[in-house]
Amino acid sequence: MAKYALITGASSGIGLEFARIAASQKINLILLARNSDKMIKLRTELEENYSIKVLAIGCDLSESDAIEKITSLLHRRSIVPDILINNAGAGIYGPFSRLHANSEMKMIQLNITSLTELTKIIYRQMRKRRKGKILNVSSIAGFLPNPWMAAYSATKAYVLSFSQALAYEAIGSGVTVTTLCPGPTNTDFENRASDGKGIKTFKKNIVDAASVAKYGWKSMMKGKKVAIYCSCKLRILLFLSRFFPRKIVVNIAGKMLKPDK
Repeated sequence: MAKYALITGASSGIGLEFARIAASQKINLILLARNSDKMIKLRTELEENYSIKVLAIGCDLSESDAIEKITSLLHRRSIVPDILINNAGAGIYGPFSRLHANSEMKMIQLNITSLTELTKIIYRQMRKRRKGKILNVSSIAGFLPNPWMAAYSATKAYVLSFSQALAYEAIGSGVTVTTLCPGPTNTDFENRASDGKGIKTFKKNIVDAASVAKYGWKSMMKGKKVAIYCSCKLRILLFLSRFFPRKIVVNIAGKMLKPDK
């Protein structure tokens, strides 16, 4: 049976790099993203360069019925993914009181609800086959409460906690669950999250998407439970944050992430 990887948020950034890595290993792909034009170009690129099958689906995972439509399509085509990479995510930056509630609800739907729903469906299929690999993309923001990114950080904390717990449940099932926690990455995330306003922490500690995806892929293949990829400075700060009272940690994060004037 042909091997398939399902990757969400595949049209750019880390998701795009994951797609290229999988294609280079002759793994057929189911790619999900909102930008249909980019998806068509990517499908052509990967099919021509690697002679694999690519099913590119344009969809918005922040819509409540998106997962049902996707899984119905896969069922009709008798496709069961061997690899699931939940990469799609959104972020919003700014004072909580000023952010649009609708945008935050869509972010929560995408980062938490859709990820959980898709993971449950594919995880059940993998358990029946007693094989499969799942990688959920969280963030180093998931380790800390971050002022100015309060709701976003909370969604990533959910992904981290949920995935770690599921990884334990999966022991002995033939399925592994990895949580990838990258630091600020060279994608268009910053502009989407902050509406073009600069975030000093992002600018000073940025890593490239290809390196994040490569590290995440290797960690997933090894069955590693949590994979952190960020600058040395941020890694040290994460380590030290374990030993400070929560109040101090929040104060430091608030100063680091305070919006530019």
